[in-house]
Amino acid sequence: MDGVTDRAYRTIQKKYGHPDLVYTEFTSVEGLCHNAIKLMRAFDYDEEQRPIIAQIFGSTPENFRPVAVMLCELGFDGVDINMGCPAKKVHRHGSGAGLICTPELAQEIVRQTKQGIDDYRNGMRSKDCPDFSSRILKDVRTRVKNLPKPVDPNRHVGLSLKTRVGYNEPITREWFKYLLDTEVEAIALHGRTLKQQYTGMANWEEIGTAVEIAKPTGKLILGNGDVMNHAQALEKVKTYGVDGVLIGRASFGNPFVFLKEGEKPSATIFEIALEHCQLHENDWPNTEEHNSFYIMRKHLGWYIKGIADASDIRRELFLCNNTAEVRAVFQKYKLI
Repeated sequence: MDGVTDRAYRTIQKKYGHPDLVYTEFTSVEGLCHNAIKLMRAFDYDEEQRPIIAQIFGSTPENFRPVAVMLCELGFDGVDINMGCPAKKVHRHGSGAGLICTPELAQEIVRQTKQGIDDYRNGMRSKDCPDFSSRILKDVRTRVKNLPKPVDPNRHVGLSLKTRVGYNEPITREWFKYLLDTEVEAIALHGRTLKQQYTGMANWEEIGTAVEIAKPTGKLILGNGDVMNHAQALEKVKTYGVDGVLIGRASFGNPFVFLKEGEKPSATIFEIALEHCQLHENDWPNTEEHNSFYIMRKHLGWYIKGIADASDIRRELFLCNNTAEVRAVFQKYKLI
């Protein structure tokens, strides 16, 4: 999730929630191929986060191939194509959920991404791709050099995509005819249309339809939408036959959402919030010119959601500029 699932966030989720896999923030292939060096930060990760999937988006097929080569080189366990983002700045350019309206383009994007994965296994590297600037290539070299252990070029790198049940109305059957005719191994389906954004309820009946259609192909189908805990995820698997469930917004400020029933948290939510603050500061230190801690404030709002005096505490937390100040607010309200 853009602006949310950075390295610090994923570290917290893996440590205290133990999800089976995590995704990076989705990143523009056009930006990466046009020297947007700041986008490379989305690919910060630690070994403890494996298996980790790099998610990308865009509408220019030829940009997906070199980016796929790069992501393989960086050691990711899989590449995921976002065909479901409902944000206007994404879909109005034909990316994200906008691809539902151009299924042939979506197919070509999958083909180019798969070709990039195959190119990597056949020896191609980022330095062989003319699409990247010298700054991007230098960043890639540094990241590869700093990997804790060399990655196996012959390892399996999965290819998946995430999408929605339709643009204005559910069209799962029509849309899936195109997706199932590609080389993706897994499709994650959010049970809302683009028009719905995140309003209303996710349509799990449409997700069940996707499972039925996909059975003959052997492709994995993951469901997504309105799942609030591990027990609900298991119920969706049982009821609709999905191979797995993705949890997104329910994890905001709540890594416990992934815990199995009866599994006890190993720390309080406020201790975890402080740890998250410190991890964020390590990755995004403040400078004299820029206060990077503002990015952390939304997370703090999520961590205290539903507690007594939440509005007063939130007001003070949103003025904090570092972990020490957050700790002082928590101590003032006897949260730690």
